[in-house]
Amino acid sequence: MESGAALKLNMKDKEIDERIKELAAEVAEGRQAELVAELLDTALRLGRDHASIADMKLFNRAMREMRFAASVFASYQGRRKVAVFGSARTRSDAAEFIQAREFARRIVQEGFMVITGGGDGIMGAAQQGAGAENSFGLNIRLPFEQKANETIYGDKKLINFNYFFTRKLNFMKETHAFVLCPGGFGTQDEGFEALTLMQTGKSQIVPIVLLDKPNGHYWEMWRRFIYNDLLGAGLVSATDFHLFKITQSVDEAVAEVLKFYRVFHSYRWVHDRMVIRLNKRLKREAIDLLNEEFDALLAADRIVQTDALPEEADEAKIMHLPRLVLTPHRRDFGMLRLLIDNINESETESESGVGAIAMPDTGHAAPAPTTAAQKV
Repeated sequence: MESGAALKLNMKDKEIDERIKELAAEVAEGRQAELVAELLDTALRLGRDHASIADMKLFNRAMREMRFAASVFASYQGRRKVAVFGSARTRSDAAEFIQAREFARRIVQEGFMVITGGGDGIMGAAQQGAGAENSFGLNIRLPFEQKANETIYGDKKLINFNYFFTRKLNFMKETHAFVLCPGGFGTQDEGFEALTLMQTGKSQIVPIVLLDKPNGHYWEMWRRFIYNDLLGAGLVSATDFHLFKITQSVDEAVAEVLKFYRVFHSYRWVHDRMVIRLNKRLKREAIDLLNEEFDALLAADRIVQTDALPEEADEAKIMHLPRLVLTPHRRDFGMLRLLIDNINESETESESGVGAIAMPDTGHAAPAPTTAAQKV
């Protein structure tokens, strides 16, 4: 039997649970209300755990930053966004500055918005090219160096963060492509963060373009380190090289982003199945070829073309798009990137494609297979 004290505590817990549900129901409904209730419950548990004041301040401020950022991005969910990273110290007459500004100008013409860290240098260049109306600034409060550039300063889409981790989380969850220009520790950190999350399947696969000036060697030296010291020691896989592209051309950088969304739209996971949304239906022959080339990637069954699954009913705006459904081994996301590249080069029912490709142009000679069917 429960003791009197334990029974009293359980009754109190039930009362608190009911009050939480009532509060959540006042501001939300359905699944949203359930999640609001969970957030409230977590906050109350911090008090019950007697968390330190320092921890409480950190959790509180992080939550406030995340909530505010989400409210700013909410009005722009219908537009894809490209994050541009690079040094805050790059001069306005540098080739890298001019490239970043031109890339941002060009990608905005294609309907994208631009996200930067909100500072000067490469960030300011991209903000100039995009214009304040088509860009966001995710600024970090620092005791030196970082301040909002004049293009985004005062704009409602400038968001100030106290923590790097909340800032980087917003970059990852809101961005549909990354373009990295030469930079320091911060640029390297942001680039490796994106690569790590995609390599491990913790974030969506999107294009990562490493843009250097003509005849520049910044990213080539970086690639040599990855190739010689990481791949050479068996610390990364050859297929990880599919996750990024190195170029010295703004034209190629723009084309890489646009090509990624030619046929591919987006994807989500439904239990063990990967559901790839398409802008156009593929021809049956194209699907057969994908199954042949990527058989080793599949953990079960085949790649099939279907309509939206019942589990996707919460995404009404894209329910009309055709799907490819597959059950892949979730251990090689570089190969999943290669699958997306092949989908984008496949023949569709509405037009003749250019034929499936075995391997995209990665801008370097990574030791990858000549076809997807070959094991690495």
